[in-house]
Amino acid sequence: MSAIHPTVSPSQDPRPGTPQPAARRRLPAVLAVTVAAALAASAWDAKDPTTWLLETVWVMVGLPLAILLRRRFPLSGLLCALLAAHALVLIVGGHYTYAEVPAGNWARDWFGLERNPYDRFGHLMQGFVPAVLVRELLVRTSPLRDSRWLAPLTVCACLAFSAVFEMLEWAAAVTGGQAADAFLATQGDVWDTQWDMFCALIGATCSVLLLSRPHDRSLTHLTLPVRD
Repeated sequence: MSAIHPTVSPSQDPRPGTPQPAARRRLPAVLAVTVAAALAASAWDAKDPTTWLLETVWVMVGLPLAILLRRRFPLSGLLCALLAAHALVLIVGGHYTYAEVPAGNWARDWFGLERNPYDRFGHLMQGFVPAVLVRELLVRTSPLRDSRWLAPLTVCACLAFSAVFEMLEWAAAVTGGQAADAFLATQGDVWDTQWDMFCALIGATCSVLLLSRPHDRSLTHLTLPVRD
């Protein structure tokens, strides 16, 4: 019987089945319930039901997928927490629309900005959180664990996803016309697409620089299934 080992050095590698603190074991379940409750609440009296659906569909797909794969491919605690935070950002943006999130309006008025900055924050998160997801997938399923290419390829993958997302927004604009304005959240900025991708690039780069070591430590606490 051979075990699937976590992607850390052998000296730090916990044996599969090593007991974990109860709080750590419960964390994914608590986060999943929190996100599910927030998603359900956000549907109530959403400002634009179509925008709500388009913004939260990632949560509707991602949450069940993570639950279904929790035994075959459990995620690190750090990644679970970041994915939950990202889901809440999407949920809030879907409920109010990104251009009208109250916290963004407050920031706009407080700092004298020309537009609600919540959309920019959302795209920073679009790079910051997926960077850890991509890194975890590459570290655990590819030969890149100790490669110097791990960081740049992680950032490139996030930037590619951001570009794909912008093309989806373009398709929504072509299909929906003015009805898609709330989803696009351009707020009159002709360079909004470029800014969105740039924010995702900044988010991914900061994530790799700041979270690589904490992510490695989180992986050492990950108890993986045993394969016969």
